[in-house]
Amino acid sequence: MGFFNRKGNKGAGTSVSAELAAVLPDDPRPWYLVPHRLKLNLVLLVPLLSGGAVGYDGSMMNGLQSLPQWRKFFGSPDGALLGAMNSVYPAGKVVALVLVTYLGDRFGRKFTMVIGCVTCIAFAIMQGFSRNFNMFIAARAILGFFTSFLSQPSPILIAELAYPTQRGKLTALYNTSFYLGGIIAAWMTYGMSGWTSNWAWRISSIVQGALPLIQLLGIYWLPESPRWLVARGRTQEARQVLIDFHAGGDRDSPLVKFEMAEIEGALTFEGDTVSQNSWFELIRTPANRKRTLIAVLVGWFAQWNGVGIISYYLTLVLNTIGITAAREQTLINGLLQISNWLAAIFVGALMIDRIGRRTLFLASTAGMCVSYIIWTALTATFVESHNAEMGKAVVAFIFIFFFFYAIAWAPLLQAYIVEIYPYTLRGRGVSTMYISTFVGLVVGNQVNPIAMKAIGWKYYIFFCCLLAVLFVVIWWLFPETKGHSLEEIREVFEGKASPKVVDPEDARDGTFVGYNKA
Repeated sequence: MGFFNRKGNKGAGTSVSAELAAVLPDDPRPWYLVPHRLKLNLVLLVPLLSGGAVGYDGSMMNGLQSLPQWRKFFGSPDGALLGAMNSVYPAGKVVALVLVTYLGDRFGRKFTMVIGCVTCIAFAIMQGFSRNFNMFIAARAILGFFTSFLSQPSPILIAELAYPTQRGKLTALYNTSFYLGGIIAAWMTYGMSGWTSNWAWRISSIVQGALPLIQLLGIYWLPESPRWLVARGRTQEARQVLIDFHAGGDRDSPLVKFEMAEIEGALTFEGDTVSQNSWFELIRTPANRKRTLIAVLVGWFAQWNGVGIISYYLTLVLNTIGITAAREQTLINGLLQISNWLAAIFVGALMIDRIGRRTLFLASTAGMCVSYIIWTALTATFVESHNAEMGKAVVAFIFIFFFFYAIAWAPLLQAYIVEIYPYTLRGRGVSTMYISTFVGLVVGNQVNPIAMKAIGWKYYIFFCCLLAVLFVVIWWLFPETKGHSLEEIREVFEGKASPKVVDPEDARDGTFVGYNKA
């Protein structure tokens, strides 16, 4: 299958399949000058902000640990107690994911998001008004539970609703809002570091509900996934969504006919071959076992590639190199979040269709490994010499390490997993990735502070070795998926013998071909 840009010029611009290129409108205008595409991307900001709730939490907890008011109020928690305070948040997510998957598939992606918005606002307020350690822990656990109502359906809805030539970029942009939330939290705690009252940490905790509030205000205008609508038998509603947001009201659009034929064909095939409810389907066939192994590995190593030490325990890392002042620590946290966000957007998400998913994963992991080795060596030298210049170099390599992390492991965490699963398994596949991620986060939040306290910088050596192994695993296991529609990606895993591909000429005159044959 050849790949073309939206005008059909082979090898130029953003690659899409020849079949899709043949039915795309020949419109030279950029998307922001096309009214219906601008409207679509504006409403997609609602699910795009969901990652910010998770990003806010990690950055906020980093900042709170630097505030003396917070440490004093909660008795300066460290080691296992500090780990428990951080771990209850992702633990709540793990508990919620099976329920969220059912609700998203049964009642819709949008309905599930509404529940998440309302509850995340309420329990962020509870967290901010905590009167004691137990109340703070309980609020964080419940917040974590309901954050899954935002983080699980949002990337799926983006992928299933986005304009086909922008799906890769938009789905990859989803997790860059993780850093947006981190930026808000980091600079919030930096600004509060000069306060002397407990409102310094209370306000930071309450503001965790700000992004869900913005989402709730805009969710009325967000349409439901056309693929979910077709799966529930609401075909005319699905077609109308595509007509309004992909074709600007053109009811005879070849693109809409093509998309509807692909969606209906794929769902018909899946209905004949895949159980709608059984989680066993994730491992029933060789292709699904490969998908699920990738989902588990991506989820786990998103936390266990060394990033978890900095994400929740930057304070401990900075303490090892002599940077102990709250003002300096919160400033570094704030600058780190900004640099991560820019790297995730401009090098990761916006280049995903040019560079490719597999290449980004490999480049990211190799860069992280080299950065970690140098960072470890510099830290060891600092511990021996207490040379201030070595401490500054360590900070520089923390930024470099996070640059490489941000170009792939942030934007592709959801985007790659959403793509590799067919519709019927997409919710369960994304939930599997999240379960792996949050279990990894829970384990890391327990192990990392204890290990850092016990052996300090020597703990970094473990991650240097782990990153080298991870590079080899990605090289052998991860396929490239760029240049395919969501329905076409099945061929990457299963070959030509399943989903139908619509003939573009048939899409133009309203008739469609059947299934591919082996």
